[in-house]
Amino acid sequence: MEYDYIIVGAGTAGCVLANRLSKNRSNNVLLIEAGDKDDYFWIDIPVGYLFTVGNPKTDWCYKTENDPGLNGRSLNYARGKVLGGCSSINAMIYMRGQKSDYDHWESLGNKGWGWNDVLPIFKKSEDYQHGADNFHGSGGELRVEERRVNWEILDAWRDAAEECGINKITEFNRGDNTGCAYFQMNQKRGRRWSATKAYLQPIRSRKNLTILTKTLVHRVNLERKNSSLLAQSVTTSSFDNATKTTKIYARKEVILAAGAIGSPQILQLSGIGNPKNLAEVGIVLKVDLPGVGENLHDHLQLRSIYSVENTETLNQKFNSLVGKLSMGLEYLFFKTGPLTMPPSQLGAFAKSHNSRPNSNLEWHVQPLSLDKFGSPLHKFDGITPAVCNLQPTSRGSVRITSPFPTDYPKITLNYLSSNEDEYVAVSSLEFTRKIMKAKSLQRFNPKEILPGPKITSESALLDAARDIGTTIFHPVGTCKMGQDNMAVVNDRLQVHRVKKLRVVDASIMPRITSGNTNAPTVMIAEKGSEFILQDSTEN
Repeated sequence: MEYDYIIVGAGTAGCVLANRLSKNRSNNVLLIEAGDKDDYFWIDIPVGYLFTVGNPKTDWCYKTENDPGLNGRSLNYARGKVLGGCSSINAMIYMRGQKSDYDHWESLGNKGWGWNDVLPIFKKSEDYQHGADNFHGSGGELRVEERRVNWEILDAWRDAAEECGINKITEFNRGDNTGCAYFQMNQKRGRRWSATKAYLQPIRSRKNLTILTKTLVHRVNLERKNSSLLAQSVTTSSFDNATKTTKIYARKEVILAAGAIGSPQILQLSGIGNPKNLAEVGIVLKVDLPGVGENLHDHLQLRSIYSVENTETLNQKFNSLVGKLSMGLEYLFFKTGPLTMPPSQLGAFAKSHNSRPNSNLEWHVQPLSLDKFGSPLHKFDGITPAVCNLQPTSRGSVRITSPFPTDYPKITLNYLSSNEDEYVAVSSLEFTRKIMKAKSLQRFNPKEILPGPKITSESALLDAARDIGTTIFHPVGTCKMGQDNMAVVNDRLQVHRVKKLRVVDASIMPRITSGNTNAPTVMIAEKGSEFILQDSTEN
């Protein structure tokens, strides 16, 4: 079995790569996915994330290590295990980040990754509901649309945010997100528009593209040729029977697109990583790259919860048989209403302190409340203004625990382990309280449930942040791009000191983008595919 390109992982990045690399009919492309097809009923319906996250049919169901920064708690850490990856189970929010994110990447020596370089790539992939302009594209694969349901309480929260200095803006994604707007989403006429729908389904008839599902990649096999190490092949097996393996050879390149957890895991299983960590689990070192699996970071979300009155929230609809029936019928006939909702509809960006150069806080405001994801909605009407630190300085790691690909790696986040992150957590909770006390919300009589009105001191608020903090599922950075001694790939996403091997997914981010990470992952894959095709032509 031999192909020109082997793409490991059919998530967001893998789907983009498969589309772009197979466009040239002379390229024979293999796309490998450990999960199954994306034909589960709840994937297409936007609110179906309630039934796909935490479901082993569609989610790897990872767990993080007990985290001192979260008062010893472990978190469920959802990652898509299905064609389309996380784009098949995520919140569908289209968020590019900010100009400063990409200019920072470029300042680290990553040529061609500044805002002015990546904006045309975002536009290329986009099919924007309102048509093309200076910041948006039309006719691309990735559909971007407005919300299809309205809530009085969210309009009032937006007014309250404006009272507190967060001005209303038309939209995000223009380079500076400061302000308050409704999120735009990867949906098409009320249905989830995943990477599979956007990039794979239109090209399934291409004879030069092979897609394998329920196939586990054990490792990348390296071969020494003259003085160089080359990625020669991958060892695979059926996901359900890991004992019977097959080697598949790559004539041109092996491309890891397995995400911020999967890609470093495969590199480590292949003998690429920190010598000490690999020796501890019996892996023979092939390439000393100590940054593999390090630099893991994520957006920690602090979920304040308030009960409200004199208005309707999703709690009321979901806890009523009539409400459920009306939502179902509205979606069935019109593809509008609450079943089209992502978890959050309204967003806001602001600075935690005036000294900050850019907005470093993002709110995801939800017209609902529940104890934790997967729990029933509360019986009272509620609102959840969740806030996250967009530029955390705490760092964790992903490290394999054995030589076996079926054994999950150890995921350590180290949330709130820096003084700066602690300070931002406290100030962001205080900012949320300020908004909830604004005049525009008082007719709804908001009452704080979490963290709780009795928690007032900075030390108590920090401890509350450790109790209520949870992931927003944005892991990045574990195969970071750069030239320093902890970098894993260069600015063309080639693994250092190994030829014919790249990593193309969110793991290459040197620092996380300001906001939801799916759209940046699409951009990374678009840009990565250009590098691959350029290098193939030059060689």
